[in-house]
Amino acid sequence: MRRCLLVTIVLAIACFCFTETLPAEGYLTSIGTGPDRIPVVVVKGTPYEMGKQQGKLIRTDATEMILSLVKKVQAAGPERASDASLDAAWNAIAPHTDPRFKEELRGFAEGSGIDLRTLQRAHALPVVMDYSCSSIATWGSATKNGHLYQTRNLDWTMNLGVQDYPCITVYIPKQGTPHVNITFAGFIGANTGMNAKGIVLSEMGDSPGKDYPFDMNGVHFTTLFREVMYDAQNLDQAIDQFQQAKRIKKYHYVVGDGTSGRAVKMLAHAPDLIIWKDNDPSDELAPAVMKDLVYQDEGRGAFQPLQKVYGKIGPHEMRDIACQIPIKGGNILDVIYDATALEFWVSYAEKQDEAYKRPFVHFKLKDYLK
Repeated sequence: MRRCLLVTIVLAIACFCFTETLPAEGYLTSIGTGPDRIPVVVVKGTPYEMGKQQGKLIRTDATEMILSLVKKVQAAGPERASDASLDAAWNAIAPHTDPRFKEELRGFAEGSGIDLRTLQRAHALPVVMDYSCSSIATWGSATKNGHLYQTRNLDWTMNLGVQDYPCITVYIPKQGTPHVNITFAGFIGANTGMNAKGIVLSEMGDSPGKDYPFDMNGVHFTTLFREVMYDAQNLDQAIDQFQQAKRIKKYHYVVGDGTSGRAVKMLAHAPDLIIWKDNDPSDELAPAVMKDLVYQDEGRGAFQPLQKVYGKIGPHEMRDIACQIPIKGGNILDVIYDATALEFWVSYAEKQDEAYKRPFVHFKLKDYLK
């Protein structure tokens, strides 16, 4: 009897110790050091479970970021960003928004303690606001190793302070493709990101303030990007998702596929969608086009430096060019992707020190998918 009891205790202790060594369903880690440290949240499960895990893990930063963001935007634009305006925007996009996104947001509210309505208002802010950015994608003969490299400059406004809450979230869903969102604490929409199939997404805003009030009866790109990363297995599937979506406002998109080694640029002025491949004489920037390359720099001079390094492009060359073309004074995030190797280099602004002036930190998606 005593021996059986002893064996039971030993087994219980062993099981307890083994359980303690296993990673939790969601965990918080980081990349970089000192002022370049970036929190990394890894979550697993259903959309609701992943939202709840993330909400718990970054509760303090998310609460500060969301409440501060809404307050500052409402102070700067009391009419466009009023509670009533943001509620109307959310109600307009909600019927077109992926149910997985809404479930994740509900879980995030539960985990973080942030009121769901407040989170919905924060995620409606990009719907009512306007901003501008840039992106380049190169592959094949344009690069030194055939990999697909893609940039993303996020140019918004430094005064909102979102850059002080950097956050990289890795999603490992129960159903769907694992993906990574390079974002800010508490904001689960994607301004850019990449999935485990090598689909990488960048955006440039074209809607000027004079277009306001915008037609909001459709899906916003920040939720559409998450949907594409969940589902797209290749470039053709990603393109189809953009074509099938009821899109709103005016944007450019660059969509790359690191597995097949190709990318396209889209002129997405809803409801129209024009798609350009590489070296297309009908491209809006022609004749400044090249084989195995698409880009939109809004006239900030990317073509000439791209010509100089054509055929030798790698992450270092892409970073140098990306840092030449942001909108100075509002560059809050820069990312250089190697979508073939499933890795990227990222720089967030810090306080008033813009992203293009700061060190880039290396991230390998495969390290989190083991």
